[in-house]
Amino acid sequence: MKTNTVIILSALSLALAACSNTSPAPQQEIAELPKSDIANFSPEIWPQREPSPALIPAIEDRVSELVAKMTVEEKVGQIIQPELKYVTPQDVKTYHLGSILNGGGTTPNNDKRASVDDWVSMAEAFYQASMDTSDGKLAIPLIWGSDAVHGHNNLFGATIFPHNIGLGAANDPELIRRIGQATAKEMAASGLDWTFGPTVAVVRDVRWGRTYESYSEAPDIVSAYAKEMVKGIQGGARTSSDFKPGYIVATAKHFLGDGGTLNGIDRGDTQVSEQELLDIHAAGYISALDSHVLTTMASFNSWNGDRMHGHEYLLTDILKERMGFTGFVVGDWNGHQHVPNCTSIKCAAAINAGLDMFMVPEDWKPLWENTLKDVKEGRISMTRLDDAVTRILRVKMLAGLFDAGPIRDRQHVGDESLVGHPDHRAIAREAVRKSLVLLKNDNQVLPIKGDSNILVLGDAADNIGKQSGGWTLTWQGTGNTNEDFPGASSILDGLNELVQKHGGKVAFDQTGETLPELADSGALPDVAVMVYGEEPYAEWHGDIVSIEYQYNRKRDLQLLAKLKELEIPVVSVFITGRPLWTNKELNASDAFVVAWLPGSEGGGVADVLVADANGKAEYDFQGRLSFSWPASANQAIVNMGQEDYDPLFEYGYGLALNDQVIVGNSLSEETSKQTLDEMQEQWIFVSRVNAPWNLTLHDEKDAARLVDANTVRHGEGDNISIIAVDKVSQEDSRRVAWKGFRPAKVAFNADVPQNFSEFVENGAHLNFDVRLDKALPNTLSLSMGCENGCSNALALSELLDSPDQGMWYSVSVPLSCMADSSVDYSNVNTVFSLQSSEQAELTFANIKIVPTEAGQPANCGLTAAN
Repeated sequence: MKTNTVIILSALSLALAACSNTSPAPQQEIAELPKSDIANFSPEIWPQREPSPALIPAIEDRVSELVAKMTVEEKVGQIIQPELKYVTPQDVKTYHLGSILNGGGTTPNNDKRASVDDWVSMAEAFYQASMDTSDGKLAIPLIWGSDAVHGHNNLFGATIFPHNIGLGAANDPELIRRIGQATAKEMAASGLDWTFGPTVAVVRDVRWGRTYESYSEAPDIVSAYAKEMVKGIQGGARTSSDFKPGYIVATAKHFLGDGGTLNGIDRGDTQVSEQELLDIHAAGYISALDSHVLTTMASFNSWNGDRMHGHEYLLTDILKERMGFTGFVVGDWNGHQHVPNCTSIKCAAAINAGLDMFMVPEDWKPLWENTLKDVKEGRISMTRLDDAVTRILRVKMLAGLFDAGPIRDRQHVGDESLVGHPDHRAIAREAVRKSLVLLKNDNQVLPIKGDSNILVLGDAADNIGKQSGGWTLTWQGTGNTNEDFPGASSILDGLNELVQKHGGKVAFDQTGETLPELADSGALPDVAVMVYGEEPYAEWHGDIVSIEYQYNRKRDLQLLAKLKELEIPVVSVFITGRPLWTNKELNASDAFVVAWLPGSEGGGVADVLVADANGKAEYDFQGRLSFSWPASANQAIVNMGQEDYDPLFEYGYGLALNDQVIVGNSLSEETSKQTLDEMQEQWIFVSRVNAPWNLTLHDEKDAARLVDANTVRHGEGDNISIIAVDKVSQEDSRRVAWKGFRPAKVAFNADVPQNFSEFVENGAHLNFDVRLDKALPNTLSLSMGCENGCSNALALSELLDSPDQGMWYSVSVPLSCMADSSVDYSNVNTVFSLQSSEQAELTFANIKIVPTEAGQPANCGLTAAN
């Protein structure tokens, strides 16, 4: 993809028109990926291991015989894995595809509530296509992969277990094995035979949006859990006869170093020594091999600048040869396209480096054709192709797929009673209880006597989707309601259940509207339980800049303050996928419980919070921090063992109910004023809408509409619309279309005006990427909104100066050029707005406020381009 960078240093349209030069930079040729130079590495530090899974002579003979009979077309088909939305059973037959996957939120018939039978029917159709020999080709069973990362989370009605970060706090490997068993059984019931789990990342910077997929910052917990989770999922299988019904294929992911990227940026660069890569980041893979994990997934990230999807040294020399991995390596979602000299449709370098199966969701047909050509023309050797195919067939045979017969004839398949089975839900509820970490319990507010009068507040109290987080029915975990979780319980449900059992009373007031009335009537509750926290997110979209909870948007703190003013004892139950700076919320709470992302069995929270009428608790807090808790908003990296280790709560901290530890209400609430070198970018839209901003559509005749789905249309005649599209990764940009019936705009608004004064003083810019999908009209302009009014709307036609359609441009505008000198930048309520009264269509991405050089006056009469 070509990207043109344009630095805009002007808000005066005439000057821009005269000086602008935005012709695209020439495309640079990318060098061939170099072969690994082992002399630059230290293979001797890695463990030398026996083959894992063990090579079984009978299976090896059978695989060799089959490979010898396959055509090159059949072999190439085995290493291609399309996504369910883009492939049919007929495609599987025609191209002899070896695998398919369903990505997060993809379901049979595009129905989020698809039944078990719907899943089984589709799995059967694909299986039968793979076994069809009517074209004279061989019958090789398809393997279907799915991200079952906390239960079979794509299946309606399934048990949703706590995300890994909560399980790490439970520190119970045996529990992990049982969770793996239950997940495998529910997947088997739906006809699927391969999960992309467990994630065995060791996270070093909690700004990473996948932090909750990690068990711990400590390699030992990750190692212990990886071993047991693989056992639970696969049943310890090593041969076909050992692979018992109800078990499926596991994946250790993402190899290697995904949790260590610079600044916690997803798919970024992990800049560590080889020894640290081994000691910290490889721990889970070594133990997963102990349990004979059958597949690994290559990671999006780089290691010291070299992409993992093309890293021959790590994929082949270390993983396969040194550590003896005999299963196969699958790619991540189009991850091969980031390897030098590669695109999504052509990448011999990745296969040559050791990737065995491309995960290529949509562009799989041209990739199949180009890979076939690469083999026939010698860019991929037949030896390497045969090795990849051998590994894939070996796994299928070890998993028993060649002998299992039709999907519907297999044990457990189609058994709806297994999905959300009471035994599985009991395990999940146990996991919730064990994962809760008590950070504060001043005045022994907990446990709450069961006969108390309790007021429950907060938008997470009765929200199963929010308590479950990302990778839940939808990819990002958004757009779900409680009705999407039959058989599940919210945290409020659990409180109601136990308090009523013990003679108490629960009232629910999400926003605290009844507080004035309760105060006036003298009917204040005995205790308030406020349940709040992060909104759901998943990979990439979950990356953040600041670890301060509700940065610049303290809605929950305001409600906590009201409770404190009324002298109501407050128990905070915090829903989060990572440790966050919460000193202000801790100060406003008498007790503070980290519930992480508990999943579908929210009742487990009440099991620990609520005692009987005599104050005797049935369960105590067992959870202990598997991630250090930050003492300041600048402490995104705080891991035990580092030289300046000084967290608020150390790794392993966690109170029991009888502990007499007083945290107090005097924790520092100061967010230190940052120097220019320390100033952090402010993200408005980076893959998703970033707090405190809301994305809205405005039509001249209709009220503003919040954009809360991937596709939203607004105004009479759908005058303006927006849709999530891909730039680099899934849904990381938004395409906006104006029909031109009336003036309309798309805008990022904040409920509470934001202070950008410091950024203006330091010469900050508003940066964004834009691609024109239709000719640019003169009326399409960019502006910022302030409470006291902003001016100087900038015409994009002048900013970009005759840009090419379909070309991405990076634009940088000084904040001081966005409005006149009288504007108060401490009260910005619209940070980015695009408006037009004519037909237009464009795509935007990566909207940020970026600090630059302090004291440099903005030259609003000059435009520069490279």
